[in-house]
Amino acid sequence: MIDLDHGWRTDRLSLEPLTAAHATELAPLLDDRCLHEFTGGAPLSAAALAARYARLAARRSPGGDQLWGNWVLRVRVTGEAAGTVQATLPAGDPAAGPAEVAWVIVRAAQGRGYAKEAARSLVAVLQAAGWTVVAYIHPGHLASQRVAQAAGLSLTTGIRDGEMRWASPAAGPDARRGAHPRAN
Repeated sequence: MIDLDHGWRTDRLSLEPLTAAHATELAPLLDDRCLHEFTGGAPLSAAALAARYARLAARRSPGGDQLWGNWVLRVRVTGEAAGTVQATLPAGDPAAGPAEVAWVIVRAAQGRGYAKEAARSLVAVLQAAGWTVVAYIHPGHLASQRVAQAAGLSLTTGIRDGEMRWASPAAGPDARRGAHPRAN
């Protein structure tokens, strides 16, 4: 099972569990309408973001049917926040259904491969724990499609709310080999 309360490192990033305290740092970075072009909605105020992050930091939905993993991506060399990744898992074990992942990279950090590196790492961690991984991506969001492909996800015929379903191969013993992110 994946430990949602712990982070890990990649070559260039530290992934740390999201807390309400991150809202102060992330609110100005996420206050960018361009980040919502394909997902809808609008940037949240620092107070609204803190309230959202406090809910997410519970790591479990109010009904208990989902587990929530959310991590802040921090550039190891500079310590600056570059975005977030998330995984929504059915409560129980991988037999209950796939893990759904998503990512957002702040505009100042885009184009540097951070999303690919973080998504590839998150998918590896989830697969090592036995999960099949899916992502739903707007058909016009080509950058996110490239991230999904780099993370080992393949386009399927599935569509949900107008978004295309990308999925990893079914997790199993072979998927668990080779996924060894460094602990924080």
